Amino acid sequence: MTSRQPRLAARPQARLPRLAAAIALLLASVTPVPVITDRSAHAEQPAADQPIPPIARRIPPAGIKIDPKDRAELERRVTELENRDFVFNNGSATAAFDRQPERDIRVYIKAVKLALQHNEFYKQDDVKLAHKLLDTADARYKLASSRSGLPWGRDQRVVSAYLSSIDGSLQPYGLEIPNGYNFNPRRPQPLYVWLHGRGDKVTDMHFIAQRESKSSPISPHVKDGIILHPFGRHCMGFKSAGEIDVLDAVKAVQKRYNIDPNRIVLMGFSMGGAGVWHIGAHYPDKWCAMSPGAGFAETARYTRLTPEKYPRQVEQALWGVYDVPGYVRNLFNLPVVAYSGEKDKQIQAARVMEEAFKAEGRELTHLIGPGMGHKYHPDTLKQIMSHMRAAVKKGRDTHPKQVALQTRTLRYNKAFWVTATALVEHWKDSRIDARVDDDGVVRVTTKNIKRMTLRSAKKGQAAWPKGTRFVIDGDTVVTDQPERALDVTRFARWKPSNQAAPPPPLRKQHGLQGPIDDAFMSRFIVVRPTGKSPHPQVQRWVEFELNHFVDRWRALYRGEVLVKKDVDVTDRDMRSANLVLWGDVHSNAVLRRMANQLPVVQWKNDKLVMGNHSVDARMHVPMLIYPNPLDPSKYVVVNSGPTHREGHDRTNSLQNPKLGDWALIDITQPPNDTTPGRVVDAGFFDEYWRYKRNP
Repeated sequence: MTSRQPRLAARPQARLPRLAAAIALLLASVTPVPVITDRSAHAEQPAADQPIPPIARRIPPAGIKIDPKDRAELERRVTELENRDFVFNNGSATAAFDRQPERDIRVYIKAVKLALQHNEFYKQDDVKLAHKLLDTADARYKLASSRSGLPWGRDQRVVSAYLSSIDGSLQPYGLEIPNGYNFNPRRPQPLYVWLHGRGDKVTDMHFIAQRESKSSPISPHVKDGIILHPFGRHCMGFKSAGEIDVLDAVKAVQKRYNIDPNRIVLMGFSMGGAGVWHIGAHYPDKWCAMSPGAGFAETARYTRLTPEKYPRQVEQALWGVYDVPGYVRNLFNLPVVAYSGEKDKQIQAARVMEEAFKAEGRELTHLIGPGMGHKYHPDTLKQIMSHMRAAVKKGRDTHPKQVALQTRTLRYNKAFWVTATALVEHWKDSRIDARVDDDGVVRVTTKNIKRMTLRSAKKGQAAWPKGTRFVIDGDTVVTDQPERALDVTRFARWKPSNQAAPPPPLRKQHGLQGPIDDAFMSRFIVVRPTGKSPHPQVQRWVEFELNHFVDRWRALYRGEVLVKKDVDVTDRDMRSANLVLWGDVHSNAVLRRMANQLPVVQWKNDKLVMGNHSVDARMHVPMLIYPNPLDPSKYVVVNSGPTHREGHDRTNSLQNPKLGDWALIDITQPPNDTTPGRVVDAGFFDEYWRYKRNP
């Protein structure tokens, strides 16, 4: 939607021969390309002692000034509540359940603390609102101290929290228990996930207040289940960390309530409708039905971009992360009912998806509210809810005989019993269409798929029976023993992977496929350099961009970045988190340790060599993502946070990755709200994490 306005433990020596062989193979496989020398070596250098101008935050916007006495009193109360001893349930603070009351209390404190840090008071009554939230935190503390359980969980509207696996932050969510709902804890309950619209000023504090006082549009129509309101990390369009927030909030509710996993509905409106489009299309096997209202479904047409105004081709390719038409076949796996107001400009989203459905020989169910602008028509909403209740009654089929998977990246690689495990090439249309015929033959057609796994498709069947016949793109594979999951690879033809050649030492795979932004969808640690770069302009840029990232994560993503000094990073850190390294080999000890094992970037005296570029290291910095050479199960990122910036926050449709797997930045141009400097070049690594030529 659019806004208005080291201490490094030694690695086992046994790994070194394998690692050396792997690096040698990578280096040998890179196609030599002509060197492009630095064309800005004689450019005027910015003064290293001149500060880089700050970048204005767009969302959430700065608020009004509040009375210093009010601020002081709120700060006093926040400090007092933060320092309380949170031990409940007969003195035990070890059981997982015992931590939940503390989380449900601290999320209120965090909301007010962030409002104070970022001046998120937008009217004078917000001071009263902040005190009200702190009053609730205090009351919850007293209730939890006097009895076991979660007494506030019995209310009709409940605000709760979970601990994020990405950054360890507390993230709020709201629940609605329908009035008069006969809740039976022994009976699995349906869950209706409702994604909210854009609200630039709806920060944690305001979101919590709304969840305590307001109902969703679908509330009057839900009599058979619980309604969940994920926060979505504020105003992210339910992308990146915002989409993980939706999935994690569902998991949190499933831990607390007896939720039927086969009767979960996904709905939302405006920005929430956009979230439903992309989350439903990217995770099609998690919902029994979905209904997006308004919103947007892709980037270029929604933002009225014409080809002459398109960004660089790397960014165009990255529209494929979230543009839903490229995932349309996934929506054939579940009931989809789209809604638009007849006079709403955002009817464009459903029109785009109607075209995408039609191109694949299908028809989208699209209900239109007569005479409506950007809101539901009450009669049409009744129709939608009738469809949703019918889907809830039927439930999700966990083992459908026919499955469609469409993707452009291994980040989104699964639908029911079909999983893509390797692509021929990322960011191209990739498909698996599979069905089990009545005679037991499994017929599969693919596009741009190198390797895939087919799990048992029959409910209650642990494995494919011996002799099961698979016809894959015309090739026939027959199981010679019961197979729980058939893993097949295509060389000249399809055959079981255990008969294929061994895989290369590095290959893109699910959760390890890039781009840079992918590292921030799971746990990461920012590694701050303790040394100094010999190049003053590089040092100046690194300090600015690192601090900018930390501040932006807190303001926009509503969490605290875990920052460690390079000398304090351990092997355990490498195994448990993606490492985000800032600086160069001179300033960052971790980067210096792995430099010889990062074949994609080299520092040679005053030269920086990256791909086919050899440039002045005094005026350039590399940005990249790569499997961590010291533990390839995790990423290492160099000099970057998420690559969309403040200027892209004006519309959620632009909050997409911008720079691919790597970029070379000329820092003679200072960072601004759309770029970290002048982008000399940017691109992707191939399926084996080697440079490839840009189109």
